[in-house]
Amino acid sequence: MTDHMARIEDLRIRRRDFEIDGVSLDIARGTVVGLVGPNGAGKTTIIRALLGLIVPDSGRIELAGHLAGSTEGLARTGIVLDQPTAAPEWTVGSIGRRLSPFYPGWDQGRFDALLARLSVPTKRTVGELSRGQGVKLSLATALAQSPELLILDEPSSGLDPAARREIGDIIREFMVDPDHAVLFSTHITSDLTDLADELVVVVRGRIAVRGALTDVVDDFAVVRGDGPPPTGGVLGLQRRGDRWTALIRIEETASFGREAVIDAASVDDIIIHLGAEHEEVHA
Repeated sequence: MTDHMARIEDLRIRRRDFEIDGVSLDIARGTVVGLVGPNGAGKTTIIRALLGLIVPDSGRIELAGHLAGSTEGLARTGIVLDQPTAAPEWTVGSIGRRLSPFYPGWDQGRFDALLARLSVPTKRTVGELSRGQGVKLSLATALAQSPELLILDEPSSGLDPAARREIGDIIREFMVDPDHAVLFSTHITSDLTDLADELVVVVRGRIAVRGALTDVVDDFAVVRGDGPPPTGGVLGLQRRGDRWTALIRIEETASFGREAVIDAASVDDIIIHLGAEHEEVHA
């Protein structure tokens, strides 16, 4: 058994108007990794490459100790994408019968219990479900496969706060097993506050920040002012008229003087400012 559930080494994907540039990432057992960044930053592309759905130009990807896209790796991975993977004409109640032959670890009792817990109607077809119900169905289907790695790509989209909290509770229960791991991509960063151990910020196809969630948040500050913006020590800058805000390292705060307004940086602050101007930094 390896100590990591997924590993990406120097991933490069080049398209006409987009590039994944030298991304390396480990997802260790026992950890929840939050993958965040502006829309179009490359989060979904990285996940699709990890699942073998995109062939990279270069780099090496391992999933559960096997090469990306391998049957062995996918069999140990539960996947929650932004749309249900089941056929739209299937009824929810028939999914277990249809999918169980393909998953040796399929747990029908767990599937039924999750559908009931998440209030997913079993008599409706997949195509009749709301977006939120479809996400819940995908989560129930993924966990019924008895995975070791759970990959969620924007699972909170279309869900109300109560449903997002329920999904968070289910992920915590999944992580009771120290051999499990989660990769959680989301633009709702508040969902990661009590879940993620590590944070990876992707900007324009590159990893701009990575580290333990608490270290990342504690390592940055936002300085605000008007007039000419600062140049030294600035990792990202936003301007609105004469006003500006800049992302800085916490150790740079003394260099801005008493007149500067300096606040703690949130995860959203980090994403927004690095999305404007960035360089790679490590917490």
